[in-house]
Amino acid sequence: MKKLLLIMAAIALCLPHSEACTSILVGKKASVDGSVMCTYNIDSWGAMHKMYRYEAGKHPAGTMRKIYDRDTRVYHGQIPEAPVTYLVNGNINEWQVVIGETTFDGREELIDTTGIIDYGSLMDLGLQRARSAREAISVMTSLVEKYGFESSGESFTVCDPSEAWILEMIGCGPGSKGVVWMAVRVPDNAVMAHSNQSRIRQVDITDTANVKMSRNCIAFARQRGYFKGKDSEFSFCDAYNPPTFGGRRLGDMRVWSIYRRLTTGMDRYIPYVEGIKPMSEVEPLPMWIIPDKPLSVNTVIECLRDHLEGTPFSFNDEDDPGAGIYDTPFRPQPLRYDDNGTTMFNERAVSTAHTAFTFVCQLRSFMPREVGGVMWWGNDDSAMVTYTPVYCCSTRVPHCYNVPEADAFHFSDESAYWVCNWVSNMVYPRWSLLYPELEQVRDSLQASYFAHQDEIEKRALALLPSNRDKAIDLLTTYGDQAGNKMVTRWRQMAYHMIVKYNDGVIRLEDENGVYKRNSSGFRPRLERPGMSPKARRQIHKSTGKRYEVPPTDKLDTSYM
Repeated sequence: MKKLLLIMAAIALCLPHSEACTSILVGKKASVDGSVMCTYNIDSWGAMHKMYRYEAGKHPAGTMRKIYDRDTRVYHGQIPEAPVTYLVNGNINEWQVVIGETTFDGREELIDTTGIIDYGSLMDLGLQRARSAREAISVMTSLVEKYGFESSGESFTVCDPSEAWILEMIGCGPGSKGVVWMAVRVPDNAVMAHSNQSRIRQVDITDTANVKMSRNCIAFARQRGYFKGKDSEFSFCDAYNPPTFGGRRLGDMRVWSIYRRLTTGMDRYIPYVEGIKPMSEVEPLPMWIIPDKPLSVNTVIECLRDHLEGTPFSFNDEDDPGAGIYDTPFRPQPLRYDDNGTTMFNERAVSTAHTAFTFVCQLRSFMPREVGGVMWWGNDDSAMVTYTPVYCCSTRVPHCYNVPEADAFHFSDESAYWVCNWVSNMVYPRWSLLYPELEQVRDSLQASYFAHQDEIEKRALALLPSNRDKAIDLLTTYGDQAGNKMVTRWRQMAYHMIVKYNDGVIRLEDENGVYKRNSSGFRPRLERPGMSPKARRQIHKSTGKRYEVPPTDKLDTSYM
């Protein structure tokens, strides 16, 4: 009974994570500059994540590594430390290896709480011990096969400057300390995304250069009755995470919305992502797509800012009152809610208010690693941040991403997390009024970082290899300055917004940003924009004549 309660508790802990996180992988021939790119939106409501950092080190034989759960900080046990570990900033190491994830939960009966290594610790261990994506996959799978995998099902992004891989794994049941896994290389000319639904379907398992799996992967599925076909027909997704309504509508919907931005013909998969028809009547999403044109970092960032605009699932449908009087593309958590005994749901877009941090990594094999690996980082909702550069060999993380006194319970106006959330939470409820201003600041600042990238990297390249320390210091300092510049600009925007949009009015500005005054100079000149046109129509439609002003009414401003 005690064991059953532990399993149920573990499942309960996993469930809030199940509709979180989005990742994109871009092969080197699918990018404009030949870089491999990958992303990670870590969507974890209530969480405040600083930028992680692990120093490189050498460890004598017998040194042990304590494993603490990434999400709960609960101690799981210890394993032998590696003789050599590498520098890690955030989710990128000094060799331009990047690891991210999305949780797919999978079959509940396969969760094994007796495993030592959780998904977050596994990513950290892979980054600290690997110099390539293939080596990271080997490290990660060897560790969980020996010490057990404590988390539910996971899709891991594992990339380096040459290759992009997806690695999926899940346990073998309570007390087993066993694991099944499969890894597939994304073609160089392709783009792949995953969002809380297993994505590895039928692949050529004889292509051992590009497909790897645990020895028990297919046999265990047969043993448990999850799969009965030929080995060549095996689908990791269908065996270990059969798509449900939630997996399709709240998970793969995000993948579809990313893909439809990058190529044509994606409407054929609408019946699948709607999640209503049975799987036998729909065509699942492809694992990856070939984009119509190569992607830039900015194109990838735009994918992360997606709100299902221009789709049948848009938040601003004419008959949907959820957008409120200012047309916000957000809905409050939880995604599922009850209305008089009926379970309802909200659409789930890539961009969401509960993102703790987001990044786009740019990995370039044609540059020295000190310059080639850059992580574009933001500490809030992907639609609401300017991404700032952090280079993989930096000797420290930017101050704004690791303010000592800032945490989930303590605000700091030096912390990117808190300052960006400060602005975002002013914008969300008054979207149509405030978002255009945030968007202008965001994009202007983003463009300035992109414009300056070549210059700073040329200066660093000129110092290599003879003055490596100076090159790294240059890039470290630049990353720190870029992050702090962003936070300064966001603070200014917060101060500006509270004045300009106070009490639902707009204080008018001249072309120089100076507020206009009335003739006496005592009061500001104002506009009262009221609610959005769509909200006005919805209110009129739903209330009929209730709020119609009688034709005989005479204008009286005394009550206004």
